[in-house]
Amino acid sequence: MNELDGLSALIIEPHAGMRASIHNMLNLCGLTKIDHAGSSNNAIKHLGLKTFDLILCEYDLDGGQDGQQLLEDLRHHKLITLSTMFFMVTAEGNYGKVVSAAELAPTDYILKPFTADRLLERIGRALERRNVFMPVYQFMESGNQRDAISACIDGMKAHPRYAVDFLRLRAELHMFLGEPAEAEPIYQQLFESKAIAWARLGLAKTLFMRERFDEAKDMLEGLVESNKKFVDAYDWLSKTHSAIGALEKSQAVLAEAVAVSPHAVRRLRKLGELALETGDTETAEKVLKQVVSKAKYSEFRDPEDHVKLVQTLVRKGDPVQAAAVIRDLDKSMGGQKNTSVCSAISSAMVHEYTGNEVRLNESLAAALAACKAAPGLSADMKMELARNCLQNNMEDGAADVMRDVMRNASNNAAMAKAMSVFEKAGRGDLAASTAQESRQQVVDMVAAGANKAKEGDYKGAVALMVEAVNKLPDNPQVAFNAAVAVLKCLENLGWEERLGQYAVTLIDSVRRLDPINPKLPALAGLHQQILKKYDKGPRVKKA
Repeated sequence: MNELDGLSALIIEPHAGMRASIHNMLNLCGLTKIDHAGSSNNAIKHLGLKTFDLILCEYDLDGGQDGQQLLEDLRHHKLITLSTMFFMVTAEGNYGKVVSAAELAPTDYILKPFTADRLLERIGRALERRNVFMPVYQFMESGNQRDAISACIDGMKAHPRYAVDFLRLRAELHMFLGEPAEAEPIYQQLFESKAIAWARLGLAKTLFMRERFDEAKDMLEGLVESNKKFVDAYDWLSKTHSAIGALEKSQAVLAEAVAVSPHAVRRLRKLGELALETGDTETAEKVLKQVVSKAKYSEFRDPEDHVKLVQTLVRKGDPVQAAAVIRDLDKSMGGQKNTSVCSAISSAMVHEYTGNEVRLNESLAAALAACKAAPGLSADMKMELARNCLQNNMEDGAADVMRDVMRNASNNAAMAKAMSVFEKAGRGDLAASTAQESRQQVVDMVAAGANKAKEGDYKGAVALMVEAVNKLPDNPQVAFNAAVAVLKCLENLGWEERLGQYAVTLIDSVRRLDPINPKLPALAGLHQQILKKYDKGPRVKKA
């Protein structure tokens, strides 16, 4: 029982009696650093202040959010580390709930009632595995993926019983680094030796990343056909259909995934967006209402969900229900980030439909003003605002909004989608001129930073590129050049912890925005050289 000595735990359980019972069991197991949370919101506050080695979370939480939705939030917002052991605790045997939780990879799933001995056995097993993988986790969390891959190779030799897990992690690290060609033979080896479904999925991902969409589609269709419960395969098949423009097929596949696993909010949100894009307002309304309802109790709820529901209801010709959704948005999320701009965009949709020109112009003016101070507002929301402005003789406002969208366009497809807003309004001339102006602004920003670096003013280069990233957070070219500027500053002027952390953030942004950028390996290589130069790798130790 000494193996648990020094570990910390968080019990997330709405009933005080059960919290006390689990607390006592953990004490019997030798664990004494224990915090309690009675709700998901309270748990998030705890996790925002410190990390825990172990989380025991009841599935059926009070307040509207269940354990699966909480885990989804924690993973997505990175409030728990790779090494955190997360146990889902429940007496519920419903398969749909189990699979929703399982796809988000809790460490284990414990059915009530259970004994202290049973809990200790499960924790001990999880702790053993965590200790084996801790060197890899530490390298990953410090942004040192190269050494993480080396640690996987060493770990597989030292712990052959975990060989499959180390191989899988190695392949995933290569994919993270934008190296599908290196990941492919690992997935192939795993599939041929074990016939593992997720290894086949990994192969399909490598094809997708290299834009070999037809091959990826065929492989994914085979996976879904042979394993009807493999929700990740559905997700990637849907994504592949979208990549080749088959949106209705993408929607149909995602609907099948939701039928198998109905509780993942982000999948529901994507299905609602696809249905809206394909014009299937019946499905969009049904699904987006679920999204608004399920996300209502999350600390990370997004006001854009309400806007999409309003958009759907307006298209269906139901402005009364749309207005009710706006009132709910103002009441339930008033004062939160981007609520005001989302409310104004939604109101403009309703007033446009009802023909109330005075209120429409007021809402558009309010939306344009709020948009200037709306960090993280999606390109889709901005394009809807611009569309409405163009329809109502507010071209200058539309152009201002679309310049920002175009400067942040992550690829040619995103730029084409933005240009189509003008083209559909009969303003192809404005589309071309705004796109050219936006591209030139990005070129000028990047060139200014590069010139500073050439002159030896590395701090000045970083300052310019940080400003550029703040203005254009979703532009991969800007993120890439900002990362280079920060790394060159560190290389030439010495280590600075704040900049070291920012470099990791920027490189992660490049991977997210442009995962097949051929310069990514070189950028990551420069980062690793600098970490080694200043001996900034993690101090690997056993947990």
